[in-house]
Formats: sequence, structure tokens, C-alpha cells
Amino acid sequence: MYLQFPKTPERLTPAEQRILEFIEGNREEFLFMSIGQAADRLEISEATISRFARHMGCQDFKELKNVVIRQNHLEGPAGKLASTLLSEESFQALSYLQKQQVCLQKTMERLDRQEFEKALEAFLKARQVFIHAKSASASMGQLLFFRLRRLGVQVTLLPSGGSEVLEGLVQAGRDDLVVLFGFSKVSREGRAILDRQKEAGYCTLCFTGRLHVPEEDKADINLYVCRGEEKEYHSMTAAAALVDALVVALSERLGARGAQHLNDLYRMKKKF
Repeated sequence: MYLQFPKTPERLTPAEQRILEFIEGNREEFLFMSIGQAADRLEISEATISRFARHMGCQDFKELKNVVIRQNHLEGPAGKLASTLLSEESFQALSYLQKQQVCLQKTMERLDRQEFEKALEAFLKARQVFIHAKSASASMGQLLFFRLRRLGVQVTLLPSGGSEVLEGLVQAGRDDLVVLFGFSKVSREGRAILDRQKEAGYCTLCFTGRLHVPEEDKADINLYVCRGEEKEYHSMTAAAALVDALVVALSERLGARGAQHLNDLYRMKKKF
């Protein structure tokens, strides 16, 4: 589908036609260009690009970019990142960190304490914990795996995809816990985990970015994490904080058992 601009001129100059064709054919790349970079790429002046923007009914170059964002032509990671960058005149680290504070605040406000308690009990009772995480969530899976292993919890990190996931999952049984991450949706592997639960009888825990999870995507325990607006770059700040909160609470419940394992690990590191 072609882009629709606020104004549709009857005629474009040859240079303006080149600009339009470039934007249509290179939408993602265009969003990350400065006006100078676009001018160099097209071998035209910045003034010509500015005139083109006004000719198309946009106030300036930035609004020209926002036309692409608003029409939902870019829904993948590049589009979300561009939307975040274009929300201000230029990226400011402080402003971005303040947005992460908002994500943390929303996660705190919507934290279901009963679900959090159920999650702790599930970790404490589990014979073994299996973790599945893929794509951006893989970093959270690695973090949880690292933290649990240091506490002496028997934990296995399942592969992100392929038949290897099933080869690991088939080992999970009635006394085990399987953790998965399904922030915006449950992956195909995640659905296999939830489906296999009916037969194997293990407990499931899902980190989700949805307040109202459809029944078919619900795990036994569901912990909400706010990662930003739908069409923004999705951060893992709040997710990492919630994972660490679980681990710290779990270490308290484990008491001397968890501390002993950490001390043994420390002595081994010191020795070798």
C-alpha cells in the first residue's frame, strides 16, 4: 500500500519524484536517516527535501517521517525503534530512563501479589525448573537461569527452537516447573509447552506483557510486565527487575540452603 500524505500534489518535480520513490522503497532506512544523510544519498540539497516535505503537507522533515510511522507500515522492531526515536527532537538518555521508570511503576501497580507468591511456592516445590525463552526474551531466560543455578536450584535452559525444545521438554514431569516468556504473544514453542502440560502434569509460569491473557495462552501462574506502548521499542528493564525480585525473594525463602550453595561456590572460585 502506498503512503498517504496530508496533501496530494497534482505534479511533482523530478527531484521530488526521486525522494518519494526512495521513501516508498526504503521506508525503514529512511526513518533512521538525518536530512543531511538523505540529501547525500539522493544527491540533492537539504532545501529540496524540506520543500518536498512542505509540498506533501508536512511541516518539516520530522513530520514527514511521522507520516510513515502513523500509517502502521512498520510494525517490526525497526518501526518500533524509529517510533521511539522520533518521539523527541533527538534521543535523550535521561528521558528514555524516565520512560523506564514509568514501566517499572506500572509493573509495580499491576503486580498480583498472590500470583507472585504462587510463583515463589512453585520454585520452592519444583524438583527441577525448565526455562524456555527465545528472541529478545532469551536474555531474561539466561538471567533467570544464571541466578537460579547460583542458588543451587536444579535448572535447565531449553533451546530456543527446533526439535531440541521437545527433547528437553519431554523430561519435565509432574513435580517440575516450566517457565516461559510470552510478552506480546505466546510463541509456537510456548504453545507446545502449555499443551504438553495436560499430559505431563508439570506447573507453568509465564511472564506476560498482556493484562488480559486469552484462556488458551494462560499458564498456571502469570506475572505481568510493562514494556512500553504497543508501537514503541520494547525494553526489558521491568522484566529484568521482576526476575531479580523473584530471585531475591526465593533466596530469602531458601535461607541457609541457598546461602550454603553460594558460599561453596565462592570458596571454589577463590581456590581455583
